[in-house]
Amino acid sequence: MPVSLEQLRRCSVAVDLGACRTRVYLKGTGLIVDEPSVAAVNTRTGALLAVGELAERMTGRTPEHIRVVRPVSGGTVVDIDMAQRMLRQLIGNKLRKAWRRRPTLRIAACTPHDSEPLTQRAAVETLSALGARRVELADTLICAAVGCGLPVEHPEATMMVVCGAATTQVAVLSLGSIVAAETIQVGGNSIDHAVVEHLRTEHELMLPNPAVRPLHLVLHAADDSTERAEVHGRDVTTGLARSVVVETAGVRRAISTPLTGVLDGIRGVLRRCPPDLVADLSDRGIMLAGGSALLPGLDTMLSQATGMPARTAERPDTAAVRGLGAMMEGKVQPMHLDPLAG
Repeated sequence: MPVSLEQLRRCSVAVDLGACRTRVYLKGTGLIVDEPSVAAVNTRTGALLAVGELAERMTGRTPEHIRVVRPVSGGTVVDIDMAQRMLRQLIGNKLRKAWRRRPTLRIAACTPHDSEPLTQRAAVETLSALGARRVELADTLICAAVGCGLPVEHPEATMMVVCGAATTQVAVLSLGSIVAAETIQVGGNSIDHAVVEHLRTEHELMLPNPAVRPLHLVLHAADDSTERAEVHGRDVTTGLARSVVVETAGVRRAISTPLTGVLDGIRGVLRRCPPDLVADLSDRGIMLAGGSALLPGLDTMLSQATGMPARTAERPDTAAVRGLGAMMEGKVQPMHLDPLAG
């Protein structure tokens, strides 16, 4: 059943459990947690060694008895017990005073569009274990649109593209509800993987995903220029450290496949929209949010491919949790807004 704005206003904490980062918004305070959704565990004793930034730095650098895990994938909790332990470590101390003031604390959480009942139940169980009396679920697309400052309650069309680490959600909104939406199983991780495979195949170089970030600058180039970038990694044959100079044109071709999936999803959503709403979008364009929206030049690429203006939100990575916080604090008061549409 869709949650109402009145129910959200009774909540004091907003949580966005993303595949890449976990963000927590405290009513009256603002964003208090913005950490990677990562935990490091000792497999011999079961002890939780680190969470967040510290655990992420351990990735690929641990001995055999220490395992680095991600209990959230694509906005879905895949390991409830580990997610609960991670959240207690991340936000336990910061919310202890709030819990003392309000022992019947309610939590609001963002969930992916059209998420399965089991997915929603996993989110509720994870947050209930923190001591929340009730957990309200809101659609990530609606929250992100509000966080970007879009007039979603108006009768004009608004297109929202939330680019996450594991998925990309696309929707057209009007009158506070979702007219058409689609979730594409392509995100920032897919783009990173495409770059890694390209370097392994074409240059016989192995490197971890974090090392591909400098190569994202290739999205700045809209033509077939011969710009180059130097990357450091491990030689596939010898296993020794090696540096290679990579032409950015080749990297652009490598990432074209996952980006084509996002474009196909946008076209599919537009085909399901009434013509009047599509006409609105030719002027209003596309708003990008989500952590992967920070990829340089992504808005330019989408604008060229769709013929519509595209722009990135001011703070795209935290748009969803800030939008949920705005609804929770009563800053958004449209008559027809449906926080869990679909």
